[in-house]
Amino acid sequence: MNGDGEGREGPLRVVVVGHGPAGHRLVEALRARDTAGACRVTVLGEEPRAAYDRVALTSHLTEDADLALPPHDDAVEVVVGDAVTAIDRGARTVTTASGRVVEYDALVLATGSSPFVPPVSGHDLPGVFVYRTIDDLDALRTHCTNLTLSRAEAGGVVVGGGLLGLEAARAVQDLGVDTHVVEIAPWLMPRQLDEGGGAMLRRHIEALGMAVHAGTPMERLDAGEDGAVASVVLADGSTVDAGVVVFSAGVRPRDELARSCGLAVGERGGIVVDGACRTSDPAVFAIGECAVVDGQVYGLVAPCFSMAEVVADRLLAEASGAECPARFEGADLSTKLKLMGVDVASFGDPFRADGLDVTYTDPVAGVYKRLVVSDDARTLLGGVLVGDASGYPALRARIGTELPGSPEQLLFGGTEAAGGDLPGATVICSCNNVSAEAIRTGIREGSLTEMGEVKACTRAGTTCGSCVPLVKRILDAELTAAGVEVSRALCEHFAYGRAELFDIVRVTGITTFTRLIAEHGRGRGCDICKPVAASILASLGNGHILDGEQAALQDTNDHHLANLQKNGTYSVVPRIPGGEITPERLIVIGEVARDHGLYTKITGGQRIDLFGARVEQLPRIWKRLVDAGFESGHAYGKALRTVKSCVGSTWCRYGVQDSVGMAIALELRYRGLRAPHKIKAAVSGCARECAEARSKDFGVIATERGWNLYVGGNGGMSPRHADLFATDLSDEELVRCVDRFLMFYIRTADRLQRTAGWLEGLSGGLEYLREVIVEDRLGICAELDAAMERHVGSYADEWADTLRDPERMRRFVSFVNAPDVPDPSIAFETERDQIRPVVVAGPELEVVVR
Repeated sequence: MNGDGEGREGPLRVVVVGHGPAGHRLVEALRARDTAGACRVTVLGEEPRAAYDRVALTSHLTEDADLALPPHDDAVEVVVGDAVTAIDRGARTVTTASGRVVEYDALVLATGSSPFVPPVSGHDLPGVFVYRTIDDLDALRTHCTNLTLSRAEAGGVVVGGGLLGLEAARAVQDLGVDTHVVEIAPWLMPRQLDEGGGAMLRRHIEALGMAVHAGTPMERLDAGEDGAVASVVLADGSTVDAGVVVFSAGVRPRDELARSCGLAVGERGGIVVDGACRTSDPAVFAIGECAVVDGQVYGLVAPCFSMAEVVADRLLAEASGAECPARFEGADLSTKLKLMGVDVASFGDPFRADGLDVTYTDPVAGVYKRLVVSDDARTLLGGVLVGDASGYPALRARIGTELPGSPEQLLFGGTEAAGGDLPGATVICSCNNVSAEAIRTGIREGSLTEMGEVKACTRAGTTCGSCVPLVKRILDAELTAAGVEVSRALCEHFAYGRAELFDIVRVTGITTFTRLIAEHGRGRGCDICKPVAASILASLGNGHILDGEQAALQDTNDHHLANLQKNGTYSVVPRIPGGEITPERLIVIGEVARDHGLYTKITGGQRIDLFGARVEQLPRIWKRLVDAGFESGHAYGKALRTVKSCVGSTWCRYGVQDSVGMAIALELRYRGLRAPHKIKAAVSGCARECAEARSKDFGVIATERGWNLYVGGNGGMSPRHADLFATDLSDEELVRCVDRFLMFYIRTADRLQRTAGWLEGLSGGLEYLREVIVEDRLGICAELDAAMERHVGSYADEWADTLRDPERMRRFVSFVNAPDVPDPSIAFETERDQIRPVVVAGPELEVVVR
């Protein structure tokens, strides 16, 4: 190479040291482009397994996911579990730990990085781990399992509040250990977020049960009587009890091989390379986290992949004697992730000092958004999103381009790209450097119609996945323009819509998301398909929603069986069927509200809502309510909410039927029924309609001869009157029609679709619905009847069951190290003799010049 390879016969001998994601990507790129067999590749890996996806490492613990990357073809020799120990640059050989000597014409160092462990006293005690490899995680899981069995009260400390640290913290918490995060910087994720974003993220993390110690260095680790770690002492003198400590405070480039053979290394570590990723030896390249380019070490997967692509082009050019202009020109460091349900995103250059800041802060809702725009407010330069990152794909795609509207419009999504209007040069997938035009070209030339095909063809969305929504919009725009029907696939992980998935689960008897995605999907799932699967499994009667892996699938409110309110507290809604309540039970509700200082409100659904409960108060509140005979009102779930009623013929001189009795019967029959969306109902005792039945998903109005049934109504932003479905029904006929209506809706509706939208989109409309559930056109009425009977027979109150289970009760704490201490950030003031939340700093929108 550079003349040294003249006279060589046969293919270029390429040796790759390291088989992480960067090394794997290099080999795949070489094999895809080397159609003439110009290179012979040998990979030498230190770990006992071939390359795997480090980005999704935590899922190995939480889901026991298979992280293995696709194997190379037979032309590539892969050696695992045999680390390279020496490089002889003169002889162009490498020697492994087993004594194997391998010759090379070109050597690529892809040795990655190693976790940084601060040199504090006690860092090597038993019970101290790093968070880098599958073996690290397996050892951590074993230790935490033993710890929870032997010392259930022992906590855990994760040192590092960056990307890796918060991933590790989530993993430790998921292993059943109360978790603290220690970060030396003043706020979390200091390399990606500004101070405002870091502060907002901290509020979210603490609300999820973790303690955060920011701006506080660690002084030492102390051992217990058994010689293992027992506590962490911080620089401010405070002590945290800890039976497990995980160091995830950053990484250091693995450059020891380069140092030992005399290659140039950076002042702060890392193998120095030029734009071609070539080291100080022309025959040696370095890529990934071990390489330093222009003084920068890149720790994200996108730049590591870009380096691998550059070196692949360079090696093939060297093998054929051709010139190659490929260079690594830096990389987009944008990132988006979901940490324990909290959306966090950083894109462009959020720390740029020569622009304007457009900032929106809503501490009550937990949302922080900041855009950095040019001084003329026409070009987007960067930004930070915490709590709501729905606009990330479109915002990242707009970096460096002229804004389609004002900055505040962009901030609130008013001009979000539809996919078809993005400039062709816009980089959609920064991990793989795929532009909008490349995606469009792939779709058009390859006649692609599905996301899987687009990803396979262009690589867009195959790494971190954050660009998938925008890629999907581009695909839909192209298909629509070509007159092709757009796929109704639920998400990239399932080629089916919700109704098809429901039938798959129903017919196969699948009871877990793991089996569902393994047999009928792909990947590991996302925040779209997981809640849908949870709803389907619950609709078909799959046990308590907080048991096993189901707990990790649920929507936010279901995690604590309560509705989260604007100031971080929760509301408590006991079921009051038909709005009927005895004085004794009414007194209990009053006493509970008084003793716990809750705001009390009679709702539009004829229930009593108690607001302001902290998470650690919920079990105590529900214990008293359950003891008094109350059940969960499912105000937090996609389920039946209420069946409202007037007083009916029992009291009212106009009433012609017992509307209260029917409302109670219907509510007790359908309570706990999980559905694609919430379900509301009402029963009116006469045509005067005091219960407002025609604004509900199903409404019942009494007649002289029975009941009229209305379906498909709702209030809200797009109100719709329900349609008259059947008239003068007997009690038995009414119940049978409602049974089938609800079960058919649950079976066939789309994700988050109310009955109104479902009915409007139903082919054949109301008449078709009558044919299905009255005339049994599809022959499924017996199945629908049986499904409802199974629901009625298997119903159990979720809160009563939760109170009996110590494992489920572990989630109801504000602070893991002080379970009974109230969250000091929650404050109230008095208005009309009741509490109301104190808004510390309301939503604000400001434009400032820095």
